[in-house]
Amino acid sequence: MSIAISKGHRPQSMIKTILMTSIINILIMGITTITSILTARAFGAEGKGELAAILFWPGFLTNLATLGLPTSLIYHIKKNKDLTPTYTGIGFMIQIPVSIIIGIITWFGISSWLSNYSADVIYIAKVYILSLTPVFLLAGVLAATAQGTEKFHIFNLARLFATLINLCGLLLLWLSGTLSLERAILVSFMSHAIVLVFYCYTLRMHISTRMKQFQIRSKLYLFSFAGRVSGVELFNTLYNQFDKIIILALLTPRDFGLYSVVYALSRMFNVIQTAIANVIFPKAAGLEKEKVFSLVGRSFRSSMVLMIIIVIPSLFIGRYLMGLLYGKEFLEASLVFYLLSLECIVAGGAGILASSFNALGRPEVILVGQVTSVSVMIFLFFYITPTLGLNGVGITLLVGSIIRMFVSMLALKMICKIPLKQIMYDKGDFEFLRERLYEKNILKRNRNIKKVMK
Repeated sequence: MSIAISKGHRPQSMIKTILMTSIINILIMGITTITSILTARAFGAEGKGELAAILFWPGFLTNLATLGLPTSLIYHIKKNKDLTPTYTGIGFMIQIPVSIIIGIITWFGISSWLSNYSADVIYIAKVYILSLTPVFLLAGVLAATAQGTEKFHIFNLARLFATLINLCGLLLLWLSGTLSLERAILVSFMSHAIVLVFYCYTLRMHISTRMKQFQIRSKLYLFSFAGRVSGVELFNTLYNQFDKIIILALLTPRDFGLYSVVYALSRMFNVIQTAIANVIFPKAAGLEKEKVFSLVGRSFRSSMVLMIIIVIPSLFIGRYLMGLLYGKEFLEASLVFYLLSLECIVAGGAGILASSFNALGRPEVILVGQVTSVSVMIFLFFYITPTLGLNGVGITLLVGSIIRMFVSMLALKMICKIPLKQIMYDKGDFEFLRERLYEKNILKRNRNIKKVMK
């Protein structure tokens, strides 16, 4: 092996990693919210919709094109860290030609995808997608490498830098009075390009370009797992993004502008669940079945309880803040905001449960839930969206999330013999929390304070 893996790296504890990731997620959510407010105020609902439409396509297309590769990279790097440079190099070999194919398809297909938008918006979208696709794909490989090697600090900093650099660039343009749609898109591209450079530098010891290292066996292992998980990830991408496709196809740029604002606001409610989902799979991959279900089950139960406690009071003030921060024209989407907030929590819980099957190397198990939920959602999208508009989109997403969670629970019960009662409740969670607090000396300090006060 020509490139040595860094020694002395100690994997962080799961709780510490989730806490760190949650803090980063909160920071990212705050920065994203400020960015959304800035662009909404600067461009209005219709201009916001045009910007969101352009920004949407690179992420959607690259998620479709990865074909399970990042998940496969995490799984195999975790199981055999000595081959990390090999797996990363294979990832690069795959994604470079894929980015060229996506660019060609996009150049000729974007006109029909954005048929409701102006010619200027379509041209900007062509250039943006063509330029950003290889950046997204290569950064995705390195993000998976960071997670697989449990370097979550690099993974989290990269995500933070992308949003922070983007906000700083937009603020400078806004303060100078030169903010426009074209320049906002250029700032977005530069922020992601800088993140790719950051990844390449910090993970340079895990990158190999020596072709002789790419053994046939390593390729087969990587492709085999990627092939099995690709179906799940395809339907997961469709589940997460089909609402935007429907709005782009059936509704107006103004509708997309309203939706992009309330959707971003609603994602604030699964900050912790997103952090758990980012950490739980790399932590649980390769463990025994009992340990996997112990980690996943406890994470699911605690996150659901915590998020329900947070979301109930937040919904009461959400509409007020929306009008105050974004402007009165965005208040007409307040009902869909409530629907999306509830959907966010349910979907986050379903994602945590599904991670148990990926960790066990059986991603095909959750494919049934993905197919079922996406099939129902497609029917509902075309049936009720033309009548109910954005509210129909919110109802459809909530129904799809409930189906995903139900199927995941059913699979755990039927295939893995985990009782539903155990998935929903385990009194051992309280003892686990108490032990963790003692380990951190939190309870001890509280007792000492009480003694001193007495």
